[in-house]
This record gives sequence, C-alpha cells and structure tokens, in this order.
Amino acid sequence: DEAVRGTCEDASVCKRFAVSVGYWKDPYIQYFVRQAKERKAPEINRGEAVCAAGYYARVHGVTYLLKAFLQKTECNCQIVNLGAGMDTLFWRLKDENLLPRKYFEVDFPMIVARKIHNIKSKPPLSKPIMESHSGDSLLIDSHSLDSSRYSIVGADLRFSSDLEEKLKKHSLDVHLPTLLVAECVLVYMTPQQSANLLKWAASTFPVAMVINYEQVNMRDRFGQIMIENLQRRQCNLAGVELCSSLDSQRERLLVSGWENARAIDMMKVYSFLPQADVKRIEALEFLDEKELFEQLMQHYCICWASKDSSNL
Repeated sequence: DEAVRGTCEDASVCKRFAVSVGYWKDPYIQYFVRQAKERKAPEINRGEAVCAAGYYARVHGVTYLLKAFLQKTECNCQIVNLGAGMDTLFWRLKDENLLPRKYFEVDFPMIVARKIHNIKSKPPLSKPIMESHSGDSLLIDSHSLDSSRYSIVGADLRFSSDLEEKLKKHSLDVHLPTLLVAECVLVYMTPQQSANLLKWAASTFPVAMVINYEQVNMRDRFGQIMIENLQRRQCNLAGVELCSSLDSQRERLLVSGWENARAIDMMKVYSFLPQADVKRIEALEFLDEKELFEQLMQHYCICWASKDSSNL
C-alpha cells in the first residue's frame, strides 16, 4: 500500500511540472505540491516532456467526459472521485460555476489527512469550500471533511460496503445521477476487488456513469517493461490482467452490470484534441521522443460506461 500511496506524490509532482510549463491552467496545484527546485538533466526533462504531454491528454480527455455529464444533468448530479489524491477539480469546477450538487473524494486515510491539512492551512483552498457551503456547521477532522457541496472521505476502495457506509454518512444520494471517476486506481486492486467496486456502483445508482483511466495493451514488450519498472519500486499492479486490451477493459465494465461501455487509447484521445492547442503545447518543450510518446500513449486508455434508467 505504501508504494501505491507513493504514486499520488509522483502524479502530483508531474502535474505541477506540466502546469508550471504551461500545458494547462491550474492555480490550485501549487498549494498541494512544491515545485522541484533544480532543473533536471536533459534526458530527464525529455522524459518529463513526454509525461507532461501525456498528462495534458489525460486531463483534457477526462474533463471532456466529465463536463458532458455535468451538461446533460445540468449539474443536478453528484461526482465521486475514487483515489482522488491531491486532485484540484472541485476548485476548478467552482471557478467555472460548474459544481455538481455534491462532490465527493475518496482516498487512503493517510493521503486524505495530508490533503485536509493543506486545505485547513491555506485560505485559497478553504475559502471556496466555505463560500459554497450552506446549512449546518462544516465538519472537519483529521480523516474526513464534510461541507454541503464537498466531502473528502478516508476509506479503502477494496471494501465497498465500508465505502458505501462512509459516503452515506456524508450525504451520498443514491437517487441522484452519479459520475464515478477512477484514474490509475483499479489497476492496483485485484480483479475481484475492482469487480466488486464496479458492481456496487452499477447496482447502487439507477443513473450513473463511470470513467476509468488506466493502462492497456500490457501484454506486449513495452507493457512488460512498464510492469517491471513499477515492480522495482515495490509497486504491484494487482489488476494488470484486465488491462490486456481495449476489449478486456470494455468487457470488465459490461460484466459488472454497466449497460454501455467504450474504450479508446490515449493516442486516439490526443488526435481528437483541438489541434491549435496541441500545436501550442508541442511548442512548449522540444518533444524529440515522439516514438516513446506514441508507445506510452498506446499503453493508456480512457474507458467509460453508463447505466441510464432515465434516458439522459
């Protein structure tokens, strides 16, 4: 679990780097992660350019689907961000006047405690929560935060009954259209554990959508190298067998009770992004590792599935 928690730090540092270079705007990431002081060696910078461009596609792809859901429901919905880490989406949605009825985040209690500490100690983070809050007093302790529009819950996603109980304590409404987001989360759970989580969500919410971003095509040589690199850091991809193809990614959603499922690799997502903006980000840093970039993008995907009793 410690190695998995460490991926939160890696992701936050990479996002902070990408934002500082100008890939996308996020005025809140600076309050959760410090900028690396020293400029790294050129080969590491090239690796960071590949990483940042990959994150750019990931952020835009997930955000596109998320905003489509908010638009369809006219924000009369709830979002549950699973394994949210230091994500800043709540604040960015508030700035755009796109907050759902309630926004939930779930992560390991240790990560949640760190996030809550940052929120409490930094007014640019705490003030928007207070501004959007109404009703009774705001609840905050070391492992949870609960306001009328935003909740952070410390829970282990491998135990969905415990998760449901904690979310309901924070006013989860199973009758509201619900979007669940999981970015590089399910792959760290066994196939059975992630299936339990997906089945729980599909059976709990009559109108729901799930977005899953994670690895794909992991049976080829490049995929094996990715697995080996993570294993060297004691990071075990317990659910990697479900990441063998786009078909296996779709199938796991359908067998878990979701009605429709789609999956595309990140190279395809990258080709769908507004070309003027892609040209802009490609000019930010010299991305001479085109082949590495394409290989990496072909080994990640966005999958989404829906369950729609009211024909949204």
